[in-house]
Amino acid sequence: MLKTDKLHILRRTTQLLFILLIVVAPVFDILRFDSDTKSLIFMGSEWDLGLKENFYININPSFGNASHIAWQFFLNAILPWLGILAIFPLLGVITGRFFCGWFCPEGALFELFDSLTVKIFGRRSIFGKNPNDPPGPSKNRIPYILIALLCMVIIPLFFGIALTGYFVNPKTIWSQIINWEFTFGVKAGIIGVSIYILISSLIVRHTLCKYVCSAGLMQMLFGCASPISLRIQTDAAKLSSCTDCKKCEKVCFMNVKPRLPKRDINCVNCGECIQACNNELGKSNGLFSFSKIKLPIPPDEKAVDFVLNYEQCIKGAPCEKTCR
Repeated sequence: MLKTDKLHILRRTTQLLFILLIVVAPVFDILRFDSDTKSLIFMGSEWDLGLKENFYININPSFGNASHIAWQFFLNAILPWLGILAIFPLLGVITGRFFCGWFCPEGALFELFDSLTVKIFGRRSIFGKNPNDPPGPSKNRIPYILIALLCMVIIPLFFGIALTGYFVNPKTIWSQIINWEFTFGVKAGIIGVSIYILISSLIVRHTLCKYVCSAGLMQMLFGCASPISLRIQTDAAKLSSCTDCKKCEKVCFMNVKPRLPKRDINCVNCGECIQACNNELGKSNGLFSFSKIKLPIPPDEKAVDFVLNYEQCIKGAPCEKTCR
């Protein structure tokens, strides 16, 4: 099983490592805002605007001096933020929504609560069942209920403390926790982030990924427009060998229909459908793979018949099973 689930394990590893990076970044002054000095700490150094305090007092009002100040402001304030904002569009052009499926901490949390909800209620959402929900609930739900309750308490508080550290020195936060004496800013930060994590993980989940997250939106738009963007490619030539097990749909937490030839903008390139299909048909026989080239549908009667029939089924029209 380890070999067949290698892709799944690799994805979980990258998610955990990125969460670890998010947690330790303010602790080791990799990236945080210092509320005491009102400056950004980046890689252990203060990142200011290049303008000293009271720089506007008794300065030479000449054009050259004003140009120097404007240039310093552009280099130290505007340009770096433009670079940061360009990260996700660039990722979209090259990798599509790969970051969402392999690194995003919120996405990992949503998947964790998805799996617990499936074990407890037999569906991903706490409100209702979707056609692509995996089988469930578990025969013994008590352990999963206890784990879910612990996660509902520990995870929001953990991220509340960790993310507040981006705005208040983590040493100050832990000192206040140990002494149980909180300033208003620390208390508000921990409570606010904890409430957000709890609500988004329990209720909103992947709806946030589809309709709210700006990073996901930028990757989605630039990924769709890019001809070289990484994607999950369906090999239409192999569609006639599909067993119609629907495992590729049931593992998709974004409710994508992987077998449709038209690319779904909500696909986060997680590769779970690749893994599921390989487990069903064999590693070399799976329908899906990562690709940067869109393969045309071959003029194979079985493949074309499957595509047309499957599209009718998705739309709710009467259809017959054409897979073999």
